[in-house]
Amino acid sequence: MARTASLMVELGQTAPAFALPDVVSGKVVSFDTFPDAKGYLVAFICNHCPFVQLIRHEFARLARRSMARGLAVIAINANDTDAYPEDGPDAMRDDARRFGYTFPYCLDVDQSVAKAFGAACTPDFFLYDAQRRLVYRGQFDSCRPGSDLPVTGEDLAAAIDAVLEGRPVPGEQKPSLGCNIKWKPGNEPPYFTG
Repeated sequence: MARTASLMVELGQTAPAFALPDVVSGKVVSFDTFPDAKGYLVAFICNHCPFVQLIRHEFARLARRSMARGLAVIAINANDTDAYPEDGPDAMRDDARRFGYTFPYCLDVDQSVAKAFGAACTPDFFLYDAQRRLVYRGQFDSCRPGSDLPVTGEDLAAAIDAVLEGRPVPGEQKPSLGCNIKWKPGNEPPYFTG
């Protein structure tokens, strides 16, 4: 199984603006959809990646708990759905229902949003404070497919707790690891290493 690590882009940068359709509700979603959010989590996920499949139940639980506390959660699928139809809109809607995704699940058809964020893999998490400054990027937890570690979400949960409680986010941040984003032929960003 090929593994790609997140880029660990520089902390403190402002979140890139975007507007994408939520495949479940049909509404266009942006940061402005959540004007009173205490923070923002943007998660690049998909349906077929075993790294995402491993964490999706716990990710959905963490998202629900965090949303109830004021965090805006937005999931984005940037994979080439022509080459990977199992990641297409119908499958996305099915996953949202099956796994209890109560957050928007958006499709980045032209992959421009993934590039703007510097997303490299699925899952890839970007947590912003209320001013939309990046305070965490990295792994959900240390569990990987085939490992004996339980899926806890502890790394991301600790960062979310800090944002929602107005505390500094823990300094040590480990890269996420997963499948590379499935870029459309000729659309690979300069940072893609294949």
